[in-house]
Amino acid sequence: MNRTDVFRRDDYTCVYCGESSPEVDLTVDHVEPRMRGGDNSSGNLVTACVQCNREKGGQAAWAFLEDRPDQRARFLARATYVWPRLRAAIREAAS
Repeated sequence: MNRTDVFRRDDYTCVYCGESSPEVDLTVDHVEPRMRGGDNSSGNLVTACVQCNREKGGQAAWAFLEDRPDQRARFLARATYVWPRLRAAIREAAS
């Protein structure tokens, strides 16, 4: 899956903050960073704006979203294609 495919699938909208192109610059984010064992599969890639991606940095999405209930809810509502184990980790981290 290439960048354009990821952006198209996510409707050119950041799964974290909900901002969309062309108002914001978009990037592809790894829900589970590659440096932490994540891969480039479609179930691990999401669209993120530059600001959210910068704030998230090398954290896994569950760590980034742990204390961000609005962004977590938006992510879970929009990123339904993310691997179930990653979605479960996001829900679990919030408990």
